[in-house]
Amino acid sequence: MRENDPLRRLLDAVLDADGSSLEEMAAGAHLSPFHFHRSVRAGAGETPAALRRRVALEQAAWSLQRGTSATDAAFAAGYDSLEGFSRAFRRAYGHPPSAMPPPRERGHWLPAPNGIHFHSPTVLYVDAGGVREHPAGDVLALLVSHDLDDIDALLDSAAALDEDACRRVRLPGSAPRAWDGPDTSITEVLRHLVISKEPWLASIEGAAAPDLDVPDAVPALRERHRDVAPRWLAMIRDVERRGAWQDRIVDALCEPPESFLLAEIVAHELTFSAHRRQLARWMLADAGIGPEHAPPDPDPILWRRRTLTGGDAPS
Repeated sequence: MRENDPLRRLLDAVLDADGSSLEEMAAGAHLSPFHFHRSVRAGAGETPAALRRRVALEQAAWSLQRGTSATDAAFAAGYDSLEGFSRAFRRAYGHPPSAMPPPRERGHWLPAPNGIHFHSPTVLYVDAGGVREHPAGDVLALLVSHDLDDIDALLDSAAALDEDACRRVRLPGSAPRAWDGPDTSITEVLRHLVISKEPWLASIEGAAAPDLDVPDAVPALRERHRDVAPRWLAMIRDVERRGAWQDRIVDALCEPPESFLLAEIVAHELTFSAHRRQLARWMLADAGIGPEHAPPDPDPILWRRRTLTGGDAPS
């Protein structure tokens, strides 16, 4: 039932709010803006603003395909001007609202990291690949979501420490992947947890090599993770839907270029991320992190129970 579905309540707060500000959306869920933002991102793989904007554009596209004028679609989607709506629509769909093909030629959905789409004026479509309600055998989806959530939790914990404590060498000689450089401090471990997926994403997407020489203070890493996590999740979902795990990429970012199976890439990242997440926990404990800021138990069983029921009791 809807009232017993925490994710659906959060989605309703995002989409039903009179305004698009984070404060107004959070008020609809009776949560603080901070906890609302984090809960929606954890549950849907998108920030509240990004989710609301994408679904609004999908609704506008659906309406355009059924004869609504661009002006009416723009204001219904919450835009103050037709010009602003047209720019956003072109960025999302690759063409202006006036060129939206009919439904028989093109659907109105945009790429999403979570399977949540506008379906009709009365239905929000959430496909079977939803972020939290994994089928019993969907181990990959569980592991990927757990990995991203746990990195987020570790960054939150590290934010309680000062910069000197984060940069202090705590495990001399630690280098799980030698080509990445050392993992001897909290900062180094968290930095690698956040950026290690970006070169793979660039290779898979055919994009230029990412700039990995980025600020490594915890607030900057948290922002970087918020950008990378939904892209990684969207890539995983796309490969899964296409059954493309045996597809191979030639990574021109390597020297010399090297080929990798998509399945190998994900297994590689999950393996080293799990190791580094445990390193980060040990280092946070060594730094004397208090119980009020300690990261939650990393056991995927307990993580799944927390995300589905809000507690550690068996579901």
